[in-house]
Amino acid sequence: MNMKRKLKMGLIGLSAAFLVACSSSGDKLTIGTDAAYAPFESLDGDKIVGFDVDLLDAVMKEAGLEYEIKNTGWEPLFIALKNEEVSAGISAITINDKRKKTYDFSSPYFESVNMILAKEGTSIKSAKDLEGKKVSVQNGTTGQEALEKMFGKNENIKKFDNNTLAIQALLNGEVEAVVADNAVVQEYEKNNPDKKLVTISDKDSFESEFYGIIFPKGGEHQDEINKALKKVIDDGKYTEIYKKWFGEEPNVDVLKQ
Repeated sequence: MNMKRKLKMGLIGLSAAFLVACSSSGDKLTIGTDAAYAPFESLDGDKIVGFDVDLLDAVMKEAGLEYEIKNTGWEPLFIALKNEEVSAGISAITINDKRKKTYDFSSPYFESVNMILAKEGTSIKSAKDLEGKKVSVQNGTTGQEALEKMFGKNENIKKFDNNTLAIQALLNGEVEAVVADNAVVQEYEKNNPDKKLVTISDKDSFESEFYGIIFPKGGEHQDEINKALKKVIDDGKYTEIYKKWFGEEPNVDVLKQ
């Protein structure tokens, strides 16, 4: 009788574990983003659109994972990752050593470099010309880090919650320039010819950087998502998405180094 009871309880335990596992595997993963960084992620009405969004969709389909994308905002995204409130994030996030101490990353999916956005007729020709001038950046980005590395932390570096507000500060005359990722400032200049803006490249001062999908340290599904990302890059789907958003062929070889 005692043996039968133990066997019965064991079977119940196994059944419960099985049901929990099935329920967990059926849950959608929540992926965080900051939808204020076109053309990577932005809002079209109440829908999040952009290069990152299309790439994520292709990767998750390849991995066979159900997901939902959530507009968390920039700094709240990193808090949500730490607290494991989201399974991952995709938001033009640069892979660097500082972030790798706290988070895990996929392999690179985009090469970028910081660039200067200013008004037509500006005297700014390179990053060194930003010294002593008011410059806006999105808080917590590599644009901010690059300026602070060059000029130290100072009151002329104006930090904003998102890149839209940083650019608005330039349009309002509050700053003389914006420093942000090249694809972002080039896209804004192209789509807003009436604003009379120019982009200024300085690859001697701004190093190339790479974006990756970000995960909580030791989080689940990293291997599946990373394998799927590599497959999407290799099979041509990445190129298709890149050309849709940027109108040119990507250099996929640099992502494989």
